[in-house]
Amino acid sequence: MIYTVTLNPAIDYVMHPLTLDMGFTNRSSSEELYCGGNGINVSTLLNELKVVNVAFGIVAGFTGDYLVKTLQKGGISSNFVRLDHGFTRINVKLNGIVMTMVNGMGPRISEKKVDELLERIDYIGEGDTLVLTGSIPKSLPEDMYDIIIRRLRGRGIRFVVDAPGSLLLKALDARPFLIKPNNHEVGRIFDARPETPEECLPFAKELHERGAQNVIVSCGGHGSLLYDENDEIHMVPTAKIRLVNATGAGDSMVAGFVAKVQEGADYETALRFASACGTATAASKGIARRSTIDRVYNELNKIILKQG
Repeated sequence: MIYTVTLNPAIDYVMHPLTLDMGFTNRSSSEELYCGGNGINVSTLLNELKVVNVAFGIVAGFTGDYLVKTLQKGGISSNFVRLDHGFTRINVKLNGIVMTMVNGMGPRISEKKVDELLERIDYIGEGDTLVLTGSIPKSLPEDMYDIIIRRLRGRGIRFVVDAPGSLLLKALDARPFLIKPNNHEVGRIFDARPETPEECLPFAKELHERGAQNVIVSCGGHGSLLYDENDEIHMVPTAKIRLVNATGAGDSMVAGFVAKVQEGADYETALRFASACGTATAASKGIARRSTIDRVYNELNKIILKQG
């Protein structure tokens, strides 16, 4: 079974403004609402792949109610702790000539509610995969993911961590099964500016040596890199698409990879499928549908065959 944890979920309110002039009234041509948060994105794509999973997290207020009801309506199993005060954040995304985002801060989470969440995930065990992804509220400790991993360590669980900066680095000592930064996140960690998979390779190797068993680095249109637990290197290109919305593309890669690994696929196949999932989401308004994923996957394999 695959489980995801979203400590800072959100309602993504996407607007398509006709103009975007500061200090003036702007009007939108259309709007959409999505249930956001990295772990929720992973669960959404896994659900699309018909991979059984459970989404854990923390919600609050009327926006939290909407989020849980929407997930349930979509057939996504969830187990969220409810806060007594505040509301799940709203992220406003203005999708004009360039994407402009204003992300909400989210509610304050008490130690008592964190303990309640930890008690709920305590039954995860042998053979399960736990995906810890995304930012965390400021009210939680910076090593929150490391705390969760250490609590469940020794049970035969595969831990996946996809988080920025120190949150990711603090989890490396626990030897997670997979981490998935993108090239820009790797650059911030190592004070560099890698763009391509080849340029990211020495940094992926370093992250592997620091504790991560498998390291995927996504590089947008340049392709993706996997430095696996056997010290083998895999690189795949990106299928050509028209970019619609990059939100959730990285989460879709994580979902695709863990889904294939759970099936028993080799790492090369898992990376190709992960790349297709991420690219398909980038070509979609929301998280990709299976038909789009399959189409992109077939196109990617054709590109690799021609290169080989």
